[in-house]
Amino acid sequence: MDKDYSDNLAEANNYSPLQTVAGCVCPCQTTVVEATPPRNLIGIKFRPEGKTYTFLAGDHELKKDELVLVDTENGLSMGKVVTETFSLSPGKMPPNLKPVVRIASDEDLKTQASNKKLEDDAAALFKEKVRLRGLPMKLVDVDCLFDRSKLLFYFSSESRVDFRELVKDLVQKYRIKIELRQIGARHEARIIKGMGICGREVCCAVLHRNNDRVSVKMAKEQNMSLNPEKISGLCGRLMCCLGYEYETYVELKRTMPKCNKIVNTPQGRGKVVRQNILTGEATVQLEDGKDVIVSFKDIAIAGPCCGREG
Repeated sequence: MDKDYSDNLAEANNYSPLQTVAGCVCPCQTTVVEATPPRNLIGIKFRPEGKTYTFLAGDHELKKDELVLVDTENGLSMGKVVTETFSLSPGKMPPNLKPVVRIASDEDLKTQASNKKLEDDAAALFKEKVRLRGLPMKLVDVDCLFDRSKLLFYFSSESRVDFRELVKDLVQKYRIKIELRQIGARHEARIIKGMGICGREVCCAVLHRNNDRVSVKMAKEQNMSLNPEKISGLCGRLMCCLGYEYETYVELKRTMPKCNKIVNTPQGRGKVVRQNILTGEATVQLEDGKDVIVSFKDIAIAGPCCGREG
């Protein structure tokens, strides 16, 4: 069957030859593929300082700051809606999304309050047992799953700890699954929170979400003092905010004359001694020893004909 005839046949029978079986274009063999409509999604947090997770909103009419129950790998969990409902086409959706089960009811809120009381009691017992057993552990937080199937204890320690006997004490008391998780200094600061040297709440708790490595190189690129007291956060590690503008500084510096570079300026020839990335200016020491501040756009790199660079 040639193409012209198949096109005429499809048009005559009001069919679209979208998909055929074994090359046949007979109307009875044609399969019509319907586009999958976009799915409604919602962003939910389980902790104020935690990550935002995406769930399927379904037909629920959800509002920001509303408490909902969602299906997770650990069973039912209560979280807070932190975004408006949004839609994505099937091709752009993250895989294996879980659904929102329901909006939290009064009974669910009572269960959550009861779980909070259990967390407080468990925290007190944990601290007591740690003290009695002389374990080098600092409790940071306790989390009880909504269905009370598991208690999670987050702690920090300078070294590895053998806490097997401690787990036995907790299991004997609560008769549920117990899990202990050792966390790092940054994670601890994110949970406990506090005020940074800038006068604002630490950004790891309210702004910064990724766990990319922060290095001294980032401070150097931004011309910051390498005094540990000035570039360290409450956790004792390099401040997370050093990573905020690092890429911008690197990108801008690629088009700017480096320090010690010989350049030509409207005031004469000289050497770059300082850069100010934020203002787009450089301090140039002229040949007569005078320092002048010049905009980067008014600076030209001195060529070989101007003599050797200093």
